[in-house]
Amino acid sequence: MKHVGPYQLKNNLFLAPMVGVSDTPFREICSEQGAGLTVGEMLTCDKDLWHNERNRLKQIKPRIPGPQVVQIAGSDPFLMAEAARLNEAMGANAIDINMGCPAKKVLKKAAGSALLKDAGLVDSILNAVVNAVSIPVTLKIRTGWCPETRNGPLVARIAEDAGIQLLTVHGRTRADRFRGEAEYDTIAEIKQAVTIPIIANGDIDTPRKAAGVLAYTQADGVMIGRAAQGRPWLFNEIACYLETGRDNFVTSLPEKAGVIRSHLKKMHAFYGNVKGVWYARKHVAGYVSGLPSAKEFMTEFNASDSGQQQLELIENYFDCLMQQRDGAIAA
Repeated sequence: MKHVGPYQLKNNLFLAPMVGVSDTPFREICSEQGAGLTVGEMLTCDKDLWHNERNRLKQIKPRIPGPQVVQIAGSDPFLMAEAARLNEAMGANAIDINMGCPAKKVLKKAAGSALLKDAGLVDSILNAVVNAVSIPVTLKIRTGWCPETRNGPLVARIAEDAGIQLLTVHGRTRADRFRGEAEYDTIAEIKQAVTIPIIANGDIDTPRKAAGVLAYTQADGVMIGRAAQGRPWLFNEIACYLETGRDNFVTSLPEKAGVIRSHLKKMHAFYGNVKGVWYARKHVAGYVSGLPSAKEFMTEFNASDSGQQQLELIENYFDCLMQQRDGAIAA
């Protein structure tokens, strides 16, 4: 599966729409590092809230070759349809509906994965959105509200009947949140229940895991979320393994340093000198996690309030890592 509606994709590896992570700079980086599709951060369907800076920035389109996918969330069919129409008018190539978010503040508004408790409302929302736009509409769900009510196959059939063109399934219920391990039996069951493309999501963090999940579920693709934080090159590594069957794609230290510098520059340009520096700290913490002297490096990095200094610190840190590696090899 290498298309969404009329839009061709380079592969079937998707970046998940993580709030506070999958912003425009990170979507561009992941696209450059092999993601075939990136989905924007969840956007409320309440257009009256779109004027605030955070929501406004969510709607800025990244410079990527794939389609521009905007994810909307809400529980009112009319507002969801209106949000879809407005985003289509602003250049969205596809609309993704969020029925998978387990966050409490989303659930309080009966949105996200809370909708899985009400199949009738699911049907109303999906039909309203599909009928409101001329672009493809996709859907992201969890396997159900809780382990005792895994109604993913039912929701999938409702989605297919409503005209949803692609369905992503996270292998946990809302009650699971992100605890424990994702289960793929329900995703496999959903794949057998419908004919629309199914994307498997949840705990896919290595090339071998991606291949295993695809084989077990027979899904048409995989969506990567938390594992891409600090490792956007994971998409290239998975793509190589799926194509060759060999787990030998290695992103070198110089290549990683180049990706991080590029990401920093994008954040500084996108958010400005102050907030760009702030947001960079979270991403860089993910990039250096597990590397030698990461804690000491992050203490210095977090103390910096200069974008240029952040770039210099990254360059110096990776130069030191490469010198240590070369010295160990020589020894």
